[in-house]
Amino acid sequence: MKSDLKLLFHYLRRYWFSYLLGIVSLITVDFVNTLIPRITGNVTDGLTNGMLDAQGVFGLAMRILLYGALIMLGRFGWRYFLFGSSRSIEREIRDDLFTHIETLSPAWYHQHKTGDIMAHFTNDLLSVRKLLGMTVISTVDATLMLVLVLRGMIVYVSPKLTLIAVIPLILIIFGDLLFGRIMHRRFLARQEAFSELTDSVQESISGIRVIKAFVQERKQLMEFARVNTRSKEKNLAVVRLMALVFPLLEFVIGIATLLTLLWGGRMAIYGEITVGQFITFNSYITLLVWPMIAAGESISSFAQGMASVHRISIILRQQPEIRDSARTDPSITALRGDIDLSHLTFTYPGAAARALEDISVHVRAGETLAIIGRTGSGKTTLLNLLTRLYDPRDPQSLRIDGHPLETIPMAVLRSSIAVVPQDSFLFSDTVERNIAFAAPADDARVRAAAEAACVHDNILQFPQQYQTSVGERGVTVSGGQKQRIAIARALYADAGILLLDDSLSAVDTNTEEEILQHLRDLRQGRTTLIAASRLSTVQDADHILVLDDGRMAEYGTHEELMALKGIYHDIYTRQQLEHELTQEGGDKDE
Repeated sequence: MKSDLKLLFHYLRRYWFSYLLGIVSLITVDFVNTLIPRITGNVTDGLTNGMLDAQGVFGLAMRILLYGALIMLGRFGWRYFLFGSSRSIEREIRDDLFTHIETLSPAWYHQHKTGDIMAHFTNDLLSVRKLLGMTVISTVDATLMLVLVLRGMIVYVSPKLTLIAVIPLILIIFGDLLFGRIMHRRFLARQEAFSELTDSVQESISGIRVIKAFVQERKQLMEFARVNTRSKEKNLAVVRLMALVFPLLEFVIGIATLLTLLWGGRMAIYGEITVGQFITFNSYITLLVWPMIAAGESISSFAQGMASVHRISIILRQQPEIRDSARTDPSITALRGDIDLSHLTFTYPGAAARALEDISVHVRAGETLAIIGRTGSGKTTLLNLLTRLYDPRDPQSLRIDGHPLETIPMAVLRSSIAVVPQDSFLFSDTVERNIAFAAPADDARVRAAAEAACVHDNILQFPQQYQTSVGERGVTVSGGQKQRIAIARALYADAGILLLDDSLSAVDTNTEEEILQHLRDLRQGRTTLIAASRLSTVQDADHILVLDDGRMAEYGTHEELMALKGIYHDIYTRQQLEHELTQEGGDKDE
């Protein structure tokens, strides 16, 4: 709880002056509101006793009109300052939350689903805004009104009548404390259910083509119905509590009003208070209804808001596993691309088996290293280690330009490496903006990168050419086009090191050969690492690393590996046979 409150105050202190002005406006409204019942009572007593003439009534009416104008201005003031500040804080928290999750390591994303993260940006931030806006208003307003009304009841009417009227209201204080604790637990459960619901919807929409392809709409509907029902039940748990508490609250207030009418009427009949004082007291009781209701609402909103603050603070307290540290050398500002792997070993967090074991390879700046192996042999893992998505067990086992990776500033390392991942992710934006993702768009450079990736001609056939939107995750383009746009994006970045992770698997062999030739022309003097399954992609590389179950099985040039007649030779022979059979089948069709 302390860390959660500390997080709130971190943002609140930036807007302390706005909150001060808002609270002053609120105090003004409440103070003026408590003056009006006294005027009503004075008018009643003055007219009853004949002490008030028409001019006096007019003067009191003008005073009420003035008070009404002050209340209007005050209400505008607290709405402007308090609601405005809560909106600004909501925006800042959302910005900080997004900035922070961008720094977190891949392992964190593996443990948190997209729907859950989105729930923090929607429902949780909405609850925090209510906490910093309406809850602050209700709390200050209820407390101040309670004090001012009770003071007016005691000073201007009767302490005895006040005591009788507030005895039932004391029960509300103890009820509110219990209500707040229960609400906090139920709201946390509600938010978690909403996260599960959001994630279910997001996953189903993202995988809609798979669902339709396997005719699993009914199965997904049943799964959605399950999480939707759970969300409904958790919401109803909150609603039931509120449905129980607020009628009870109004019942207790009704008892206080009844006691006021009975006891206050008796006192007025026997002359202990005047009729005007009796009317004033009843007006005060009416004013007291709002603080009592607001107290319950404030506790409910506070419990909900703090539950959301807790969920957000958990994320903000997460520290990225991969980051610059005291060992980072700020003097390193550029990389040539000399990569040295020395007995590199790596195990994924929580995994029993090693993903890579004892890999030793030296790639000089400007050379091309090809990495091949069966699925799961560790090709992608090796490339991920180079970009520090993960760190190896021994920091000295992976160096670039002689520097251990942990000493290279993250910004320098990643800006020096362009990556084309296995999953060629495209943003829901135009083709041009996807290609020019790493740098400001330049039409000539964008076109040159697209031509090098052999996708320019395809783009010209799109409805709006380079200004065509590719849809969510590039859904409107084919797999091969998506891969080639991703390659163009990497080439546009013009980095010293290029990593291609099986990024030509969806293109035909002729296009593949053309792209590889463009890469050889464009990447002269620059380091390139290519992970691939097809040997036609890698046979012209300077060196070829063959991985088998995370171990270094073979290493050398195409000719050297063919002479070994080992794993590489077997894969090459099998792929050549498959290619010949495919061609023979094509000839027969003709």
